[in-house]
Amino acid sequence: MDEFIGGEYDVIVVGAGHAGCEAALASARLGLKTAVFCLNLDSIANLPCNPNIGGTAKGQLVREIDALGGQMGLAADATFIQSKILNRGKGPAVYSLRAQIDRRAYHSHMKWTLENQENLDVKQAEVTEILLENKKVRGVKVHTEAVYLCKAVILTTGTYLKGRIVIGKTSFSSGPDGLLPANHLSENLKELGIELVRFKTGTPARVNRRSIDFSKMVEQPGDDEITPFSFMTDEIKENQVSCYLVHTNKETHRIIEENLHRSPLYDGEIVGVGPRYCPSIEVKIVAFKDKESHQVFVEPMGLDTQEMYLQGMSTSMPMDVQIKMIQSLPGLENASIMRPAYAIEYDCINPTQLKLSLEFKELDGLFFAGQINGSSGYEEAAAQGIIAGINAAMKIKNREPLILDRSQAYIGVLIDDLVTKGTNEPYRMMTSRAEYRLWLRQDNADIRLTQLGRDIGLVGDERYGRFIKKKQQIEEEHIRLKNTILPPGEEIKSFLERHHSAKIVSGIRLYDLLKRPEIDYAHLKEIGQDAGLSREVAEQVAINIKYEGYLERQMAQIRQFKRMEKRRLPQDMNYSNIHGLSLEARQKLSSQKPESLGQASRISGVSPADISVLLVYLETQKRRS
Repeated sequence: MDEFIGGEYDVIVVGAGHAGCEAALASARLGLKTAVFCLNLDSIANLPCNPNIGGTAKGQLVREIDALGGQMGLAADATFIQSKILNRGKGPAVYSLRAQIDRRAYHSHMKWTLENQENLDVKQAEVTEILLENKKVRGVKVHTEAVYLCKAVILTTGTYLKGRIVIGKTSFSSGPDGLLPANHLSENLKELGIELVRFKTGTPARVNRRSIDFSKMVEQPGDDEITPFSFMTDEIKENQVSCYLVHTNKETHRIIEENLHRSPLYDGEIVGVGPRYCPSIEVKIVAFKDKESHQVFVEPMGLDTQEMYLQGMSTSMPMDVQIKMIQSLPGLENASIMRPAYAIEYDCINPTQLKLSLEFKELDGLFFAGQINGSSGYEEAAAQGIIAGINAAMKIKNREPLILDRSQAYIGVLIDDLVTKGTNEPYRMMTSRAEYRLWLRQDNADIRLTQLGRDIGLVGDERYGRFIKKKQQIEEEHIRLKNTILPPGEEIKSFLERHHSAKIVSGIRLYDLLKRPEIDYAHLKEIGQDAGLSREVAEQVAINIKYEGYLERQMAQIRQFKRMEKRRLPQDMNYSNIHGLSLEARQKLSSQKPESLGQASRISGVSPADISVLLVYLETQKRRS
């Protein structure tokens, strides 16, 4: 029987979660004829776990996606119901924006965006097979037997590949939220020689707001002054809801401990590896026996629903145990569970099989992004999605791929960690993973990445104009602050006394005044020396000045890092013939084929001595040639 050709595209994206949405939009906006397939159109950009965007290190990812021309930040700004900056007391290197999102509104916003994007078709179908010809992508086949031809495929299947939900002794084939799983594609990927692993994640129960006594909880309001995710958002709405904080107690812990034998995590029912940094409540109780309580945040799912999310209470315990442990919490004594907590197991790939462009090393035109690469989180998925979408387009256009390194972006750290080091558990982005986090701040994401987005073709004239204006304002204000000298006098004396700052006996530059930790940029208004700048420009000026010495040292480290990254390693290098390399290094280097000396140095099992051997070998080859 002849193939039925349902359509022909440049790029096909499989999955329309957060990675799929960014990948499809990037490809289409770069002029490629694109199709995105998902199992159910009602699950586009779904938030099956906590409906929040951002958080520690994740807020940085969202701002970087936005700076490159992505959609997540704009969608979050349009649909948030509470917003706040985390880690305000810890310094700008770890400030992270987090917003509670209206789940349904976010889905509707992103679905509408996809549907109205030029060059993009949105289709509901299960992709069952990747079609190849001479190890090169030629299309996909869907469950209706229709074939869609293309030049590149991006797999963004999330937790749907052979998804299995577990609640106590009950388990069934399912994607998140009870949606259909994708049960056929896994076998096809194995047939193509792709190594799969089995991971697990979970989500807490949702309870009815009307059954909660909030008077027994600690209210957690949003910020008074709201910071948007997108550098393009001018008007930001106000916070519309509060979240609430409670703590587990001895009774909660007793219930869990007495029922550990019924937990699928401990009775062998679950075989997938779970996330270290977002563990189930029973894992917390076992791992931290000395802790008398754990935080639980009670957070709304949206404005048009009574569902409340219990962040911190992820579990796969049986229903009767779930009810008891939830009702042991203050204010939740009469809680009515609307959706039970569950664990979900799913197939994903070993990401060390990928290039830094997120293309599979052995199959031409096949890209992977999101949780299928072993990561967790909406933001990590979206970050990979935009890079995969860009690089699929770059490949078709015969242009160099966009590869962000660890000194350019958290996105670079994320992808380098996955591809170079791999992961034996669902990977989560954290500020501690970034060596250069004082430079990779959320406030300067546009300064770091907008020009790259412009060069690629994702940043339009309006965004680019704003970027140039902001950059110019920062530079001009630095010059003004360095050239403005305040003479000693009663006004400045009084000003310094008010802020408990040291006296001056001669003139002081505004630039040097701002270096003092007790003086903020906003204080300059008291002496008529502010320039009437926007809050984001003023913030960046102040950070650059106060952390000038630290930033200079970090930039020196970055220059050293880049020297190692520039030492390219031939992809056909025979590591077995390089004398002096350890056996493990030969095996790892031959398997992963690093693209640079810097990347090789980050592979587990490759020692500094092995890197020295490679340096000598490269120099010898250079002299010979």
